[in-house]
Amino acid sequence: MSEKAFGINGFTLKCIAMICMLIDHTGAVLFPQYLELRMVGRLAFPIYCFLLVEGAMHTTDIRKYERRLFLFALISEVPFDLAFYGGTSWVHQNVFFTLFFGVLAIDLAQRIKNKLSVIIIFFLIIIAAELLHTDYSGAGIVFILCYYLLYEKKILKQLMFVLENYFLYQGGVQLYASFAALPMLLYNGKKGPSMKYLFYVFYPGHLLILYLIVRFKILY
Repeated sequence: MSEKAFGINGFTLKCIAMICMLIDHTGAVLFPQYLELRMVGRLAFPIYCFLLVEGAMHTTDIRKYERRLFLFALISEVPFDLAFYGGTSWVHQNVFFTLFFGVLAIDLAQRIKNKLSVIIIFFLIIIAAELLHTDYSGAGIVFILCYYLLYEKKILKQLMFVLENYFLYQGGVQLYASFAALPMLLYNGKKGPSMKYLFYVFYPGHLLILYLIVRFKILY
């Protein structure tokens, strides 16, 4: 019998992120008066960024990974708009667009060897996220790129993440995202059970359910 690796695997991390995201969105849509729910929810995005980079570094076809993220970004946009705006809106785009841009940046960085060109590409993708108002916008891309650039530095990249949160979100609820460094430091490098589409389906699915709860006043 093989000895189990100490720590938590990628599947467990993803489950933690999903639960935190559900708590966050439930708070935002149904119980905005309870700021504590949003605090818990801050842990979700950094964990997803961390796992995104893990996926990008281990995938055998990063272009397929990009297409899948972009497809679900399109699928999720209507449920996202319904849950947070009650109808179609161009004000704010869902997190799948941010994740897509992050993987695109990693893909281009791996293909282009010229460092100046890579820096320019990173800068342009950050601007694109800002202009499109994707979830977490340019700051989200910065988080993803830091995880990528410090991929081999387990402790350093978590320290960098905590510092980024401090300087980018001084005094805001986003500071609670720093606590996500704790479960990520426990990551043992193992993938865990393969449920590739669990998050992809869960994201638009739970947003649609939250919208229906509000639309039909199920809890009121």
